Amino acid sequence: MRAVPRAVLLAVPALCALASCGIPTTGVVEAGGPASGVVPTIRVHFVAGDGTLVAVPRRTVAPVDVESAVAVLLEGPTEAERVKRLTTLLPLPGLLATPVPAATATDGPVAAPQEEVRTADLVKVVAEDDRVSIEFTAVSGGLTGLAVDQLVCTALGAQRVAEPGAEPLPVTVTGPGGRPVEGTGASCSDG
Repeated sequence: MRAVPRAVLLAVPALCALASCGIPTTGVVEAGGPASGVVPTIRVHFVAGDGTLVAVPRRTVAPVDVESAVAVLLEGPTEAERVKRLTTLLPLPGLLATPVPAATATDGPVAAPQEEVRTADLVKVVAEDDRVSIEFTAVSGGLTGLAVDQLVCTALGAQRVAEPGAEPLPVTVTGPGGRPVEGTGASCSDG
């Protein structure tokens, strides 16, 4: 019977040493906000000085879908991106001139009235089961091929983020003239 108490006497100090491990106890440590997971990143496509498309990563708080990606694209390049000679060929929301009747010679100079145009007034994005349609409504003139590529590449990239592994849907862009153009994504860069 003496062997059992001896084992207990040897086990107690060993357990105490393992339990403490030399780490002091601490209270609550305030170290910023709560964990929020991964912030979604999309790639929008701008035009470089040499006329090629460049994918630019942008973080977004909105769920990633084609509509939110196009809205981010229509914000245009940041100041830092403009310094790198990135631009857009797309009309940007903001103040756009509205058409006015021609002034007569006696009226004097006439300033063109400005109208606030929001992204929702400028473009309509519809994602259906078999395709994505992007329609510009408040654009004078047409969209160049490179402007269409900016939209197509941004839309295809958003689809890849929203549904990884799924085959992206074809993207059709329609300008104010009503002529739809289906983009292939052939000129898209990966970054």
